[in-house]
Amino acid sequence: MDVLQVILSGLLLGGVYALFAAGLNMIFGVMRVINLAHGELMMLGAYITFFLFSQAGVNPLLSIPLSAVALLVLGVLLQFTLVERVVNQPLLSSLLLTFGLSTLMMGIALNLWTSNFRSVAWSPLTGSWDVAGLAVSKSRLVAFAIALLVTGATWLFLKKSIFGKAIRATSQHAEVAQICGIDVRRVRLATFGLGSAMAAISGSLIAMIFTISPEMGRMFIGKAFAIIVLGGLGSFAGTFVGALLLGTSETLAAYYTDTQLAEAVAYAVLLLVLLIRPSGLFGRAE
Repeated sequence: MDVLQVILSGLLLGGVYALFAAGLNMIFGVMRVINLAHGELMMLGAYITFFLFSQAGVNPLLSIPLSAVALLVLGVLLQFTLVERVVNQPLLSSLLLTFGLSTLMMGIALNLWTSNFRSVAWSPLTGSWDVAGLAVSKSRLVAFAIALLVTGATWLFLKKSIFGKAIRATSQHAEVAQICGIDVRRVRLATFGLGSAMAAISGSLIAMIFTISPEMGRMFIGKAFAIIVLGGLGSFAGTFVGALLLGTSETLAAYYTDTQLAEAVAYAVLLLVLLIRPSGLFGRAE
């Protein structure tokens, strides 16, 4: 029963990881830009929820759309002013630019809010529910449900809507999409903004589960890369499955060893998959 409890906890956490990694995967798929600042966008979303809750008493769940909108606007501005300049450039250019953005945002956050750990201790989400003899964390279950809803809505948007199909077309072949009349630059703006909003929502959810700090982005970006490599680059379903597997692996590692070793699981998974199946579980070799 203890092991089932740990696995359930890992699966619930994996749902939040999936939302975060899906945004990063989508940005790379459309723009071929590796956004190392994705973790800091997540961190900003977490702090928006924290400060709205601690300073204004805003319900953490109600703060989620506010953080999503704020980071969507920030993402569009970053893409329009900076990231657009490295699109279609060598990957090293995007790595250097987004690493600089990551370091800048983390430095500003450290100066504004210090390195102290903070948390959103909202009483309705403390404790657990008893489900079939298992103690299900309220915060993790609610976060999983919201992450699943947002991830599913994003998937439906990409599959069914006209603009979602434009995003997919741009991801598959930007030049052909432009010839067919798709405004590729507008698609890139919207994609980066949407990916930033997804990072913000996952940050808001993480703030209800763990303590947060300005340096949290560096840890979670490593997890996101491991998930994308595990699931397969460009695969939405693969990202979700990979996130569930990583979340479960982390909680099992923490249960059988210690939390410090569990933090290394993402990097161990990354190396293992690159050695055995570089294209991931659902990806295609190129």
